[in-house]
Amino acid sequence: MKKFTIQEINALLNGELVGNTNNEINAPEQLELANENEISFIGNRKYEKFWSTSKACAAIVNQDIAIEPGDNRAFIKVKNADLAMSQVLELFAPAPPQFAHEIHPTATIDSTAKIGAGTKIGAGCYVGPNVVLGENVILYPNVTILDECTIGKNTVIWSGAVVRERCHIGAYCILHPNCTIGADGFGFRPCPERGLAKIPQIGNVIIGNNVEIGANSSVDRGKFSSTILGDGCKIDNLVQIGHNSKLGQFCIMAGNSGLAGSVTLGNGVIIGGSASIKDHLTLGDGVMIGAGSGVAADVPAGKTMLGYPAVEARTALKQWAILKRMATE
Repeated sequence: MKKFTIQEINALLNGELVGNTNNEINAPEQLELANENEISFIGNRKYEKFWSTSKACAAIVNQDIAIEPGDNRAFIKVKNADLAMSQVLELFAPAPPQFAHEIHPTATIDSTAKIGAGTKIGAGCYVGPNVVLGENVILYPNVTILDECTIGKNTVIWSGAVVRERCHIGAYCILHPNCTIGADGFGFRPCPERGLAKIPQIGNVIIGNNVEIGANSSVDRGKFSSTILGDGCKIDNLVQIGHNSKLGQFCIMAGNSGLAGSVTLGNGVIIGGSASIKDHLTLGDGVMIGAGSGVAADVPAGKTMLGYPAVEARTALKQWAILKRMATE
């Protein structure tokens, strides 16, 4: 079990130590569940009221906190408690699953594939013809990488994920279990002879560096050219990204949200859970889409949109207030 003193943790965070505790800290935990050997955090002043009943011996707090820690308890004051807590979680994180063999004997690796130094490939993986895996890539058991894909250095791909042919994944990415990169885009057209004719999807997917894609999410290949995710994008579980969509840098998509085909997102776009974006739309830099919203028109940079159909946030709030008054009359 990992154990640290409050001074050691404060040295990591470079914060301001208020009070002191002699207890060794062996884990982080939320306020109401923490015991006397655990550290918690207070990221908002509205949670200060829970400190008096918490058993935690220490907490990471924002600099504007208005309470004192108490006897044998300590606060570490920082500029951003949420970010500082992420460092503490990393400090206490258990080791990832271990590999008995760097390349498991049951993995199937085509003779034309190129495997970088330090790369680990788990049981039951398939690595197809002309695949290139960079240095220190990790493929957990039962990952499939099909023909002519490239995977950048230090990327981690968890069990069950599939990267289909000719797709390219950058460095330092994380693909969570059962996500699918490069499935066919949803392309069909009415046809007198066949009812619905399938439109071939001959493009691919290009994913930048430091991208994370959640479990059971899908990024479809382009009909022509590429579906593109820029550097630093973070995609939650159960997200759908349609064919030929293009995401700028550092976009966020929360769970159950979706882009139809040929959507363009600027840099830093945030899409809330279960929101849906119509095909062929453009959302400018810094746009925020509220959870459950349905976007049916282009959105200029910097706007916040709410509702179904989505309108500017101030307009939506006014509409909701009017409806609430009508319901009580």
